[in-house]
Amino acid sequence: MISYHEALNILQQFPFQLTERSVRITEANGYVLAEDIISDRDLPPYDRVTMDGIAISFDAYAKGQRSFDIIETIGAGVPQKTIEEAEKCVQIMTGAIMPIGLDTIIRYEDITIENGVATINEEVVRAQNIHFRGEDRKKGEVVLAKGTELGPTELIVAAAVGRSELTVYKMPKAAIITTGDELVDVHEKPEAQQIRRSSNYGVLALLKSWGIESNQFHLKDNKELLSKELSSLIESYDLLVITGGVSRGKFDFLPEVMDELGVMKHFHKIKQRPGKPFWFGSAPNGTTVFALPGNPVSSFVCANAYLKFWLRKSLGLKANLSFVKLTNDITFMPPLTYFLECQVSTTPTGERIAKTFKGNGSGDFANMTVADGFIVLPEEKNEFFAGEVYPYIPYRNSI
Repeated sequence: MISYHEALNILQQFPFQLTERSVRITEANGYVLAEDIISDRDLPPYDRVTMDGIAISFDAYAKGQRSFDIIETIGAGVPQKTIEEAEKCVQIMTGAIMPIGLDTIIRYEDITIENGVATINEEVVRAQNIHFRGEDRKKGEVVLAKGTELGPTELIVAAAVGRSELTVYKMPKAAIITTGDELVDVHEKPEAQQIRRSSNYGVLALLKSWGIESNQFHLKDNKELLSKELSSLIESYDLLVITGGVSRGKFDFLPEVMDELGVMKHFHKIKQRPGKPFWFGSAPNGTTVFALPGNPVSSFVCANAYLKFWLRKSLGLKANLSFVKLTNDITFMPPLTYFLECQVSTTPTGERIAKTFKGNGSGDFANMTVADGFIVLPEEKNEFFAGEVYPYIPYRNSI
């Protein structure tokens, strides 16, 4: 068996092969850029007014003038105006182009308007309330670098420079595979000796949230059938995520079948709880295989702790581990990394704190619905005290 950190080190040595694809900007959220995005114009493209109010010549104000006749009103989208009368002003709206001949904006809150005359009531600074042309980026500059993870803010920038399509890294084509004769599908009524397939739906949701579309398969506990079906799936998919069949039971054929199919094992079993029987390997054609334990909590832990890590490292992204402070003491005797369910909240002083609670083993999937993630307690210790800080793997988005 290897440690949690040894497993992470091995995972990043076997990334998936990056290929590129073009996506519409409306579909690009969550992808990683495979190109630099260049600004096609200065940002902003003109001296942009940032407050509703009036535009004046500061020189007139500096000479003591405080009241200005309003000669016109300019809105956003109007071509740039030229104002030759420095002692006059214009009303102007947020987003409009600064007129030639004027150089300072005073917001409505700082003026009084009566009979077409604007009187300034507050101190004024030259060029206030103007967002100057090219202040953010110049034409030809990189606004989004290759390798950037695309989210809402990045898509705003891409749209601002006219990119309706983006070149991104393609996510792996995935197959989710369940094994076990005791499993029936979600729509079926199980017999007394059967249970419904469930862990696969958690994996499906996780993959989808990471931008990976997948197909689902179920294989019986028959070595010959497993070998035949897995051989075909390895040829057809970039990523196999298998749940079940990797422990030490008489019907856990998966490690043996993988070896016979030429899939190289990089590790099998990690010193952790839950999820110890986890198997990881890669086929000669580049297909990556994650064989997770069959119990729902175990498979969910491994998918969040390892599959997500592998995906992000393959894409050149940081692992993004959070940290939380324990609110209660914990004793855990085995020398294993302990993934413990917890609820996370934020104190008024900004500390993220974790309240842990013990479930009823790796089959207690219902308990996960009241948790926010897993706190990662290291194998080197067996006593953990309130106030100590440890890594945290979230699986629920906080609002």
